[in-house]
Amino acid sequence: MFSSIQEFYNILPLVIIGSGIVLSVLIEIYSKKSESILPWFSILVFLSAGFYSLLSVKNESVVLQNMLSTGGITNIFYFIFNIGAALVCILSVDYTKKYGINYGEYYILIQNSVLGMMMMAGAKSLFMIFLGLEVMSVCFYVLAGVNRKKEEAIEASLKYFLLGSFATGFLVYGIALIYGSAHTTSIDVVTAGFAEYSSDIIFLVGILLFLIGFSFKIAAFPFHMWVPDVYEGAPTTVTGLFSTIGKAAAFAAIIATLTALFSGENTSMFLPYLAVLSIFSMLFGSIVAIAQSNIKRMLAYSSISHAGYILIGLASGTSVGVTGVVFYLAVYTFMNLAAFGIISLVEGENDKNLDINSYAGLGTKSPLLAALLAIIMFSLAGLPPLAGFFAKYYVFIAAIKSGLTWLAILGIISSVISVYFYLRIVVLMYFKEAEGEVVPSKSFSGFFGVVISVLLVILLGIFPGSLLDLINSYL
Repeated sequence: MFSSIQEFYNILPLVIIGSGIVLSVLIEIYSKKSESILPWFSILVFLSAGFYSLLSVKNESVVLQNMLSTGGITNIFYFIFNIGAALVCILSVDYTKKYGINYGEYYILIQNSVLGMMMMAGAKSLFMIFLGLEVMSVCFYVLAGVNRKKEEAIEASLKYFLLGSFATGFLVYGIALIYGSAHTTSIDVVTAGFAEYSSDIIFLVGILLFLIGFSFKIAAFPFHMWVPDVYEGAPTTVTGLFSTIGKAAAFAAIIATLTALFSGENTSMFLPYLAVLSIFSMLFGSIVAIAQSNIKRMLAYSSISHAGYILIGLASGTSVGVTGVVFYLAVYTFMNLAAFGIISLVEGENDKNLDINSYAGLGTKSPLLAALLAIIMFSLAGLPPLAGFFAKYYVFIAAIKSGLTWLAILGIISSVISVYFYLRIVVLMYFKEAEGEVVPSKSFSGFFGVVISVLLVILLGIFPGSLLDLINSYL
């Protein structure tokens, strides 16, 4: 299987996660304290895999019969997935106890979903993309309904499953048509012969169906219909998982699969599709978010608009745009995890305090928590000098360099609209008196997870070049 010991070391992040899953199952079976052990064991596994991925980023290779790539941009995605998952586990320690869902399998499912994401990010075969996507998706369907006592969670799980399965159908048909035309599932072979295959209508329809399938996964308009209900009904920490590294994994698969779109000359036929998707996602998400009174639904529509901003980078069709996309995904992961982490602390039992008005007066009751949420809202709105500003700046610059100035202008207009609903939270926290008694959870682990996320957002705003240079060196 491995031609050298070096190849084994290159694939070690996947081995760490796979071994972690097996050990977690054994802990769940044989230990009576598995609910207390597995959160911290999972965090250890994710941190080990994440930091090893970063340390071995230079070890680029293709392993497993040319099915999986390692090193480079793949390992950068591994790092994002694993650090994001570690933060989700930290935020979940006390949250799961509050809702009585501190099952050991909760953390095993998160580990399995991350393994699926890593397979997608490193895929060199369309089959590997499909396999990784299904591993991730099945775990997500279960996690959405993990709170079996709550009707909204069961409804969210069912909706996610039905619409996710529908999206997978598009993807499978797309892969079948690509294979029927190119006679291969190798992404490298398809990329090398992209110009030749583009003259075949079957191949073009296959690529279009493939993009439509992933448009569901990234929650782009008009394939977003599952997002508001699933984000609202699922446990808050699980929603954070869906909206961050789940979305990043889908974009990673698009980047891994459609490299030819960002490097060749015969790409103009698909980039308009991405541009149109971007416009509608940005404007629809930003406008509809204004009308939301539930903070999780507001962030759900915000997630749709952010998918639109990220698509601007892909629509530019250049490596500069892809660099901006990867940077945006890293920043967005930490921003949204911090936001949902704070919501999980403020949220009371039985979904109390999820109304936006519940945050009125939070600046007086819990000044530090309010300050952290304000920083995140400023960053999500794209205000300098926070990381959210630079994330949008780099995708807008990529669009301008590609002659898509109009698309960047529409992105700026959408950002201006979004400032309203983000700053509304800040205004409520500091300039409105509390209507009821809201007491945030005294969770040290949850608060620690939020602080780490916010610090990463601030650091990526102060030193964006550190991550950008790393991404650029492997594109």
